[in-house]
Amino acid sequence: MKLDQFEAWSKRIASWSKAYLAGLRRRPVRAQGEPGDVLAALPASAPENAEDFETIFADFERLVPDAMTHWQHPRFFAYFPANAAPVSMLAEQLANTIAAQCMLWQTSPAATEMETRMVDWLRQAMGLPQGIRGTIHDTASTATLAALLTMRERALDWAGNREGLSGQPRLRIYSSAEGHSSIDKAAWIAGIGQDNLVKVASTGPLDGMDQAALRAAIAEDRAAGYKPAGLVIVTGGTSVGAMDPVAELIAIAREEGLYTHVDAAWAGSAMICEEFRHYWAGAEGADSIVFNPHKWLGAQFECSVQFLANPEAQVKTLGLRPDYLETLGQSDIVNYSEWTIPLGRRFRALKLWFLMRGYGLEGLRDRIRNHVAWAKDAAYEISTIDGLAIVTEPRLSLFSFAAQDDAATEALLQRINDDGRTYLTQTRHKGRFVIRFQIGPFECTREDVMTAVKAVRELHSTATS
Repeated sequence: MKLDQFEAWSKRIASWSKAYLAGLRRRPVRAQGEPGDVLAALPASAPENAEDFETIFADFERLVPDAMTHWQHPRFFAYFPANAAPVSMLAEQLANTIAAQCMLWQTSPAATEMETRMVDWLRQAMGLPQGIRGTIHDTASTATLAALLTMRERALDWAGNREGLSGQPRLRIYSSAEGHSSIDKAAWIAGIGQDNLVKVASTGPLDGMDQAALRAAIAEDRAAGYKPAGLVIVTGGTSVGAMDPVAELIAIAREEGLYTHVDAAWAGSAMICEEFRHYWAGAEGADSIVFNPHKWLGAQFECSVQFLANPEAQVKTLGLRPDYLETLGQSDIVNYSEWTIPLGRRFRALKLWFLMRGYGLEGLRDRIRNHVAWAKDAAYEISTIDGLAIVTEPRLSLFSFAAQDDAATEALLQRINDDGRTYLTQTRHKGRFVIRFQIGPFECTREDVMTAVKAVRELHSTATS
């Protein structure tokens, strides 16, 4: 493709994108096809000769949009959002055009220095103290892995990287039973092992980690000859929005010499609103915090920010600077590839710059406050439906509900998602099958939320009439 064709097609794709976003409310939220439909429509082998782009784009229109679950749909109330504010999309277009590999300062000075500034803008916006620094990862899963690797190396005095794990003390990591599966996977990849990830029971109205149970687990492990290394604290668990008592857990960790990581992947965005910061009171004392601007804040996926009280331990764990990656004459330069796992890095800070300037912090706060208020409204409306009950009250914009038994709840969820007006997902809470309702789409309105509630009401009534 020549540059003049590139320009023309860029304009055409921009027009298509506008129409797609404007028409999302007319589409079913969840993909309606069957497994294998797209695969069967794709040729078994690549073409030997170039094809006309008109043909390629026509095939895209024919095959792709109707076979996608529409994550930007204003009634996508499943999982957590992967929002893409329009201004963030434009930043991504520019980053894609420049197409830099931002591994070092010298390969991308603007990307490196903008990352430093954007992380600090977010630190200030979230009420964290001066001196905390950070970096941008692809996802919270990667940031959590970086934190667990740091826990491992710190506990072993960095002997793991040097000598391997064979013959080293058996490490223990502690996490809430409400922690995300990415913590489990990080324990696997870090060589710590699933059996050494101790999941502490949750308790109380917010399903937070039981402090007495944590103390008992640490004492038991020390008596057995294990080496406690770190604690993962949850703010806004994926299942039902569990909130650990952050300050109290950090105090225990300090007493025990444990490295702390706060997983606030979803809920962290709400901390730009001062009135929600009680949910993670004490987080400023953590060694590491992760949150995903690509969830609730509107930065296009992927964009995960990790704050570090002192980056030195993580850089010592992950940093590697062979001769061919040196920046000559600049030995103390910041290269964020030494703070993160991959060497290769995208220009992710650009979309944060565009986003915060394009909406302003107050504009972003308004959206989050609306979503929290609408979640309370939706939970109340569902609580008035005969045969349905709220199982977990709204934690920020997430709540759960259920029918009279698991079978009825599962059948209702299937009807809701087949209907297409909204998309909800399931989890289990204390052994009970429940439906999660999480409000977070960047462009949703209260009417969208009430449309989803109406669908729940109608589809439940149809089954019980």
